[in-house]
Amino acid sequence: MVNLFNTYLYNPILAILVYIYNNLAFQDLGLAIILLTIFVRIILFPLLYKGARDQSLMQRLQPHIKKIQLDHKDNKEEQAKKLLKLYREHNVNPFSSILLLIFQLPILIAIYRVFLQGLSIEIFDNQIFLGLINLGENSIILVAIAAILQYFQAKLILSSPNIQSQDKSSPFASVGKSMVWIGPILTFVILVNLPAALALYWLVSNIFSIGQQIFINKRLPSLEQEHANTSSENKNNS
Repeated sequence: MVNLFNTYLYNPILAILVYIYNNLAFQDLGLAIILLTIFVRIILFPLLYKGARDQSLMQRLQPHIKKIQLDHKDNKEEQAKKLLKLYREHNVNPFSSILLLIFQLPILIAIYRVFLQGLSIEIFDNQIFLGLINLGENSIILVAIAAILQYFQAKLILSSPNIQSQDKSSPFASVGKSMVWIGPILTFVILVNLPAALALYWLVSNIFSIGQQIFINKRLPSLEQEHANTSSENKNNS
């Protein structure tokens, strides 16, 4: 298993970073990490976009989900059927976030190892980003920026009118508000004692995620209208 991990993930990612460092980033490790992050995000974009889109749709569907759960609280089989029908109508997978996390985890571990162990390779002789930050050591500045961007990303996810208008006392609303703060705090705690290279990777990833979420938030109304039209057509045909 370790050999497979090294062969198909760790070694290729390290080789790509070395190539970018030598040929595209003018032997600037910080720029190489930014370009590597862009490359990884482009490769994973279809999956990341689908996961983020489904997460946003699930949040908007919470009032409908709660109503179904209340209306059929004594009939779990009917409740499950209604929920599955709701998910199908809106083309959303309630488990996509979990599946996406499982898929991403080996890649994140490989990148973690590259930045933790690969930076010791002598080829990366310039680890000073912008002439200011040693990417082989921890940097509270990059970690703080990464945590702040994580906060803005979470706020964007919860920024839709449907979500804001939900019952403030509902468990979902409480969990949503908590995650706005828990995510940035965890980001800070985890990254603060790790090499700044990891914080830079996370920071650039968050910038991508924020742009992606802005695009999703703009697209959601048209997607919801499209699904509503599809549902109406299906009912008329039946």
